[in-house]
Amino acid sequence: MASLEQWIKDFPVVTRTYVASALLTTAACALDLISPFSLYFSFTMVWQKGQFWRIFTNFFFFGAKFSLEFLFHMFFLVQYCRSLEEGSFRGRTADFVWMILFGGSLLLLVAPLAQIHFLGGSLTFMMVYIWARRNPFVPMGFLGLFRFTAPYLPWVLLSFSCLLGNDVMVDCLGIAIGHLYYYLEDIYPLMTPTRKRLLKTPRIIELLFSGGGGGGVGGGDHDPHPIVNFEHEAVIQEQIAQQAAIADGQQPPAQQQQRQEEEDEGVILAE
Repeated sequence: MASLEQWIKDFPVVTRTYVASALLTTAACALDLISPFSLYFSFTMVWQKGQFWRIFTNFFFFGAKFSLEFLFHMFFLVQYCRSLEEGSFRGRTADFVWMILFGGSLLLLVAPLAQIHFLGGSLTFMMVYIWARRNPFVPMGFLGLFRFTAPYLPWVLLSFSCLLGNDVMVDCLGIAIGHLYYYLEDIYPLMTPTRKRLLKTPRIIELLFSGGGGGGVGGGDHDPHPIVNFEHEAVIQEQIAQQAAIADGQQPPAQQQQRQEEEDEGVILAE
């Protein structure tokens, strides 16, 4: 138990809170302390009977016992929630919490239409999608059968879920919400001259997470997007090609061209 506690303490704050909540919820269900029927999300239960805890508890339920399916969900939650928080959201806890609140709110809105009552799997899949899009050159493998780069990971997992006969609507919701966040936060600001962020973190969330441990909101003026000069698109494309070549273990095109020029010059001198 001590090693499990230390393992969880090593996680960043948001990942640690989410994982601990999921473990405690599953343990309570396994010990029959609470029933899954008191956790699922329902508009009727929330707004007519005032059971507002269902807005949150449905995201913490990944199974009524510590099964293989539960471990599978925990692996992806730990892996990609932690990777996002320690990667592209490092020092930006408020932005990371806002991403989760944005995705969770949209999932709650569409859940009745999709007839899904537990949304933890969809929220985890949303994180997988965002991580995959923000790490386009990371090589990956699936069961040792074939290799691919990170952007294909959500689709590989979706295909595998189809083969197992699982409800793919859970994964599809995560992909849809994840793509919407990725477009509004990472793509749209770079398409506008003012680089305006439509999903700017509310000031109240920045104040709540501005204390020790990495609120890192920079007074609300933090801009995670690099400055892009679209007049030099050829340079940008060359940099992308160099990154792809390095990821594949090859020499960048510029180095290959320089090496070829040196070899040609050596041939001329020899003649």
